[in-house]
Amino acid sequence: MRLTLEGMSVESVFPRLEPHLLTVSKPIQYVGGELNSTVKEWDCAPDGPTVRWALMYPDAYEVGLPNQGVQILYEVLNERPWILAERTYAVWPDMEKVLRAEGIGQFTVDAHRPVAAFDLFGLSFSTELGYTNMLNALDLAGIPIHAADRTDDHPIVVAGGHAAFNPEPIADFVDAAVLGDGEEIVLAISEVVREWKAEGRPGGRVEVLRRLAASGGVYVPAFYDVSYDESGAIAAVVPNHPDAPERVRKHTLMDLDAWPYPAKPLVPLAETVHERFSVEIFRGCTRGCRFCQAGMITRPVRERSIETIGNMVENGVRKSGFEEVGLLSLSSADHTEIGDVAKGLADRYEGSNVSLSLPSTRVDAFNITLANEFSRNGRRSGLTFAPEGGSERMRKVINKMVTEEDLIRTVATAYSHGWRQVKLYFMCGLPTETDEDVLQIAELAKRVIAKGREVSGRNDIRCTVSIGGFVPKPHTPFQWAAQLDVETTDARLALLRDTVRADKKFGRAIGFRYHDGKPGIIEGLLSRGDRRVGRIIEAVWRDGGRFDGWSEHFSYDRWVASAESALEGTGVDLDWYTTREREYDEVLPWDHLDSGLDKDWLWGDWEDALAVADGSADIEVEDCRWTPCYDCGVCPEMGTEIQVGPTGKKLLPLSVV
Repeated sequence: MRLTLEGMSVESVFPRLEPHLLTVSKPIQYVGGELNSTVKEWDCAPDGPTVRWALMYPDAYEVGLPNQGVQILYEVLNERPWILAERTYAVWPDMEKVLRAEGIGQFTVDAHRPVAAFDLFGLSFSTELGYTNMLNALDLAGIPIHAADRTDDHPIVVAGGHAAFNPEPIADFVDAAVLGDGEEIVLAISEVVREWKAEGRPGGRVEVLRRLAASGGVYVPAFYDVSYDESGAIAAVVPNHPDAPERVRKHTLMDLDAWPYPAKPLVPLAETVHERFSVEIFRGCTRGCRFCQAGMITRPVRERSIETIGNMVENGVRKSGFEEVGLLSLSSADHTEIGDVAKGLADRYEGSNVSLSLPSTRVDAFNITLANEFSRNGRRSGLTFAPEGGSERMRKVINKMVTEEDLIRTVATAYSHGWRQVKLYFMCGLPTETDEDVLQIAELAKRVIAKGREVSGRNDIRCTVSIGGFVPKPHTPFQWAAQLDVETTDARLALLRDTVRADKKFGRAIGFRYHDGKPGIIEGLLSRGDRRVGRIIEAVWRDGGRFDGWSEHFSYDRWVASAESALEGTGVDLDWYTTREREYDEVLPWDHLDSGLDKDWLWGDWEDALAVADGSADIEVEDCRWTPCYDCGVCPEMGTEIQVGPTGKKLLPLSVV
C-alpha cells in the first residue's frame, strides 16, 4: 500500500527517534520547531488531493538551514493551502548509524514524517560535492537510488540549483531536473501532480513524468538516450519519447518585487554558518567574468526596487529577531540605487542593534561613503574584495577588469578611514596561468600592506589572501578549458606560500589561506561529467563517501580509485574529464540544456580570452547594462529583459527604532 494514499495519516517517527537523540552529536538539529517553520496536516487541501514536497539541501543542518533557495521554496509552496512542504537535511554519520540500526527512514525536521511518503523529493544543489549525500538520503529513505528501479510507490525525485545546469552525472538517480529560478516552476509542477492525482494517477510515474517533460520546462533524463563514439566522446543526446523536447529551457523569474521571499525567515535552533537575515537585492550579473557560472546562468539582471528592499528588511528583522542583515547578490554594490538603499537603511536602524552588511563587493564598485553607511552603528564587518587573478594579464584573460591601481586606491581609502584588515580572494589554475602570474599575488598583497601602513600611519595593518582552485563550469566561456592538474596546483600554491613567508618586512602581516588541488579536481569531474560519472558517484558512496564538501570527510584517494574501476573499458578516465581541453565541435554533456546563452557567443568569448592571453588582442567585454547588447542570446532567447533602476524613489525611515 502506498504511504501517501489519500485519507491515511502518516505518523511521525519522532517517538522512535527521541530515545536516541542524546547519543548523537548536536541532537537539536533533528528536532525541528524553528521560529517561522510550518507544520500542516497530512491532508491539508480544503478540497481535492494534497501535493506533498520533501525539500532537501543535501548537507548538514548548519549549512542547509540558512540556504535561501530552500527557504524560499518552502515558503512559496506552503502558502498554497493544497500543498504541504517539509524540510530534510543530511544526517551526520552517528545519526545514520542510529537510523539504519533502528530501521528509521530519512525524515523531515518539521513533522518528522518519512521522506518516502511524500509525492516529490526536491533537492537543491549549489555544489556538486553534495551528490553522495543525495544517494545516502535516498537509501536511508528506502527509495531505490536508481530512478529506473522506482515504482509508483516512490516519490518523484527532482534536482534543482546551479549544479542542475548539468545534471548528467546524476541522471541515473533523479527523475527530473529543473534549470533556473524555482519559484514559479515548483508551483507548476505541483499543479501537474495534483491534476494527475485527482484523475487517479493514470499511467503511474511514467505518465506524470511525461506530463512534466511535455511542458518543456522540466528535464526528464530517462526520456533521452546518450550515445558515444569510438574515442569515448559523446556522439549524440537524442530524445527517446515523443513528448520530450530536443532542448529544455531554463526558468527566469521576472519582477522580483512580486516575490518578496523569504517573508518569514527560519530562525535556527542550532548554530549555523550564517546567523543573519538575507535579502537578495537583485538577481543575475552581466559583468561578463569568463569563469563565473553564476553570472552566466542567472542572466539577465533583475533588480528589486528600493521600496521592496526596505519592506523586506523591516519585515524580516521584525519576524526573525536577527540583528544582522545581509544585502545579497552576485555584486551587491552594482545595484543602481545602492547609495540610497544604504543611506535609507542606515537612517532607519541608526542607534538600534541592527547592523547591515554587503557581503559581495567589487573593487571598482566600492566607495567609502557606502562603507561608512553600512558601519554607522559602530560595527565594521571586514572588507572582502575579489581580484581573482594575481596579475594584470590574468585579470584581462578572465575579463575581471580591475587594475592594480584600482585595488590599491580602494584599499588605501579603506585603511585611511579606520579599517585595519582586508581580505583578497584569488583563484589558482586559471586558463593560460603561469607561475609568475600566481607570484604576483604576493606582490599585490605587499603593496596593499605598504599602502595601508602609509595612509594610516600604523603597523597593525593586515591583509588576508584566500585562494581557491579554478574549476571550469558548464555554460561559461571556460567550459572548454583544461583544468590544472593537482601536482601543478599544489606546487604553485607552495611556491606562493613560501614567497610570502620569506618576506621579513611584510610576511607576518599577510594571512594565507588555501586548499590543495584535490577537491577541485573532483568538483571538476562532477561539473563537466556525463552519465558515466554516475557510476563513480555510486562507487564512492558505497565505499562510505559522505559530506565530500567537508575537508575532514573528503577522500581524494577514494574518488580516484572509484573512477579507475567505474570507468574501466569506457575509453575515458579522470584526466579526460578534467585536465583535457575541449574542441568546438565536441558534443558537451549539457548541450541539450538551454541556459539561453548562444554556444557560438561563448566560444567566441573563449577565443577572445586566448587572444588576450597571448597578446594578439586587447578585448574587454563590458557590462551590457550600460552598453549596447553583446548578443549573448539570453534576452531574445528567453523572452526576458534587463530590469534596473533608477526608480527615483527614496527609502525614508519608517520610525525611530
